[in-house]
Amino acid sequence: MTAYSTLAAPVDGGELAVGVWNPDAAGTPLLAVHGITASHRAWRLVAEALPETRVIAPDLRGRGRSSGLPAPFELQQHADDLARVLDAAGVDRAVVAGHSMGGFVAVRLAERHPDRVQRLVLIDGGLPIPTPPGVAPEDVPAMVLGPALARLRMRFASAEEYEQFWRAHPAIGPWWNPEIADYVAYDLVGEPPQLRSSADPEAVSVNALELDGSVGYAEALAALDLPIDVIRAPRGLLDGPPLYDPAVIDDWRQRMPGMRIHEADDVNHYTIVMTDAGVRQVLPLLDHTTHSDPKETPA
Repeated sequence: MTAYSTLAAPVDGGELAVGVWNPDAAGTPLLAVHGITASHRAWRLVAEALPETRVIAPDLRGRGRSSGLPAPFELQQHADDLARVLDAAGVDRAVVAGHSMGGFVAVRLAERHPDRVQRLVLIDGGLPIPTPPGVAPEDVPAMVLGPALARLRMRFASAEEYEQFWRAHPAIGPWWNPEIADYVAYDLVGEPPQLRSSADPEAVSVNALELDGSVGYAEALAALDLPIDVIRAPRGLLDGPPLYDPAVIDDWRQRMPGMRIHEADDVNHYTIVMTDAGVRQVLPLLDHTTHSDPKETPA
């Protein structure tokens, strides 16, 4: 069984909850940053596939067991929190992987604390998501997240009811596995019949507004000078159209010719990290013992 421990990292306003897999592994650690409504448990399968790598995965401010931490919730704050996580773990530099919004946090970490980041792996995230013309700012979170945002305001009578909600999710249910069940159970907080997701709707809404590359984010990404791998899932949050239109990928390939772009096969935005089929495809980018190239698309 994979060794697992927890860590409380002092940050502004309290402590950030952190999960650590393979805590005694040598070599460069992997700092794994989850998505906008997720928790560190999204990385369990990845960590178990990297037995020779210490995987350090926090619950971001406003999520998981860090949900009680106060604002600010902006990407810069998350990045500074991650630097404190590395301090608490006694790590000088790490490979940093970010899934979904976690990719945006990873980029801000590399911008604000460049000495702490060896290289970046952005998993179906981290590249600005253009807002369609005519969409009002207050409608952006719902446009980007859809049912994921609505779920945060729902209440559930039991853990079984919450699991059934997820089993009916088109991007999750057909690929249900013990690791997803663990992820779902960890997310549930409160008391019946008012059980709810641990993710703070305010924190999620704040971050959803930052995914378009505003507030200097696009410029910060373009200015980075370190190895960056991006891997795109072919299907999105509802197992339908992808989060990233190929035109967006092509635009950033031209803007950052040194960035390596990879295309995953037959996975969606969630299953790219939460199923064996997805992990097999991202693993070569994460494993410090090999770091081979899975499937890079031509420039």
